[in-house]
Amino acid sequence: MNPVYSPTANFTSLRYGTEKIDGLSIAYREAGDPANPKLVLFHGWPSSSHQYRNLIPALADRFHVICPDYPGFGDSDAPDPAEFSYTFDNIAAVIEKFLDRRGFHRFGVYMQDYGGPVGFRILTKSPEKLEWITIQNTNAYEIGFTDAWGGLRNAYWLERNEKNEVGVVALLELDVVKAVYLTGSSKPELISPDNWNFDYRITLSRRHGRQIQLDLFYDYRTNVGLYHKWQQFLREQKPKTIIFWGQGDIFFTREGGEAFLNDLPTAELHRLDAGHFAVEDCLRYIASHMYRFYETSVQM
Repeated sequence: MNPVYSPTANFTSLRYGTEKIDGLSIAYREAGDPANPKLVLFHGWPSSSHQYRNLIPALADRFHVICPDYPGFGDSDAPDPAEFSYTFDNIAAVIEKFLDRRGFHRFGVYMQDYGGPVGFRILTKSPEKLEWITIQNTNAYEIGFTDAWGGLRNAYWLERNEKNEVGVVALLELDVVKAVYLTGSSKPELISPDNWNFDYRITLSRRHGRQIQLDLFYDYRTNVGLYHKWQQFLREQKPKTIIFWGQGDIFFTREGGEAFLNDLPTAELHRLDAGHFAVEDCLRYIASHMYRFYETSVQM
């Protein structure tokens, strides 16, 4: 009789867990040897750590990688908005506590979309935690907004009411989420439908899901007010930075990617024939250049 097979894992195996932070269960994906340099992946909207399901193991033989799901996203708790205020300040505070709990006290970051507002809040508060930065289609400049932001910038942010809410709630529909993934990609066949189905079914369709996202849509206006602070942080800290920018992003302009060079003139910019979620169709390119950049520019 053959013995019962017991599954095995190594440091590059993707691991899943939860951590209790302020009474909330924060889900995360993690891989890599804890003795290796630490790297935090901050996910975008409307995704979660699922966004990095392929990037995490691709980086795990060199880095200790972690990606938490923000409150209200993925497999993390999504408390009633009447009991938890869904603002970027609050999300950043929870995620900073999560990272401290997991032993991430100094780390590199990968920031995409919502990952920028969350990551920049943590880094500007505690710049000593930062080792290096990877930026991928996250905005920090007025010039970075495409026309897709019209309903938010020209109505919802000016007055939050039922009429203006109707104009932006369409962003939460499945077809729109699908378009966010596919728009701008030169190889859409490489992008798994699991992405928009997971985001829509797990994050947007959950209890309180739409209200959570509408609260964050409204609070996004506070990020614009912090752009000058983030830009000053980059100019003064001069972190080693590599930028990957999907040129066909539905939300953020090509000029928004180029603008980082005004504050980080020595940053390395890679223009990708891709869209908002460039890690889907440019995974190998991004991972290989992150490895090279770390070895040649950060670890010197």
